[in-house]
Amino acid sequence: MAGVRVAVVTGGNKGVGLAVVRALCNQFQGDVYLTARNPKLGEEAVKALNNEGLSPLFHQLDINDQASIHSLRDFLMEKYGGLDVLVNNAGIAFKVADTAPFATQAEVTLKTNYFATKDVSRELLPLIKPNGRVVNVSSMVSVSALAKCSPELQEKFRSDTITEDELTKLMEKFVEDAKNGVHQEKGWPNTAYGMSKVGVTVMSRIHARKLKETRKGEGIILNACCPGWVRTDMAGPKATKSPDEGAITPVYLALLPTSGDSPYGELVSEKKAVTW
Repeated sequence: MAGVRVAVVTGGNKGVGLAVVRALCNQFQGDVYLTARNPKLGEEAVKALNNEGLSPLFHQLDINDQASIHSLRDFLMEKYGGLDVLVNNAGIAFKVADTAPFATQAEVTLKTNYFATKDVSRELLPLIKPNGRVVNVSSMVSVSALAKCSPELQEKFRSDTITEDELTKLMEKFVEDAKNGVHQEKGWPNTAYGMSKVGVTVMSRIHARKLKETRKGEGIILNACCPGWVRTDMAGPKATKSPDEGAITPVYLALLPTSGDSPYGELVSEKKAVTW
């Protein structure tokens, strides 16, 4: 199967992830894997797309489980010799009305949205083949959260030389300060989801920079994106976009032609790079 191209979407059983899988099934020349933490929900989503005449494949993936990530990595290497398109879509958000303490929301949200996405990237980025595409689903909330950080933190998050280790230490510090009830006086915004997506956006910038250094000339493109405000379990029924509309920008980035080299290492919204 080494000659067959392959795309993987994390958190693909509902919402934007499912819509991305649907679009890739229609537009990507190769195998498309819908991944989900719960195999039953994943298989049901695959069947729903089968009923639309589409043929996604399923592989279990819990991004919070290292063994699950390793299983997918080994499967992709064995069957395809690598990976052509990775869409890191899996993520969580507490509802606005949720009464969980902010410290809990900070720890739980960053555990999945930043730390688990980082773990997936560590294992799967080395598998990306020449001319591969990587899309990390972030949010415009990362831009507004960044604006509410102290000037010192903003400078760190905007730095073109920040390392992944430095970023991770900052994310850990946010969670620690939230647990100690001092996050706002230490210069952090009062949004766990926003900070988790600051992490995803900055991590994307770092990974794009590293790819340019280590795999120069291979034509790999990595970006972060914002799908927009989408009607999902996460964003609620009042959001302005359907999941299929929310999938437009992630899919656009996943299918960027090999003839171009931009956008690259950007946060992209409505198919346009956003100033960070």
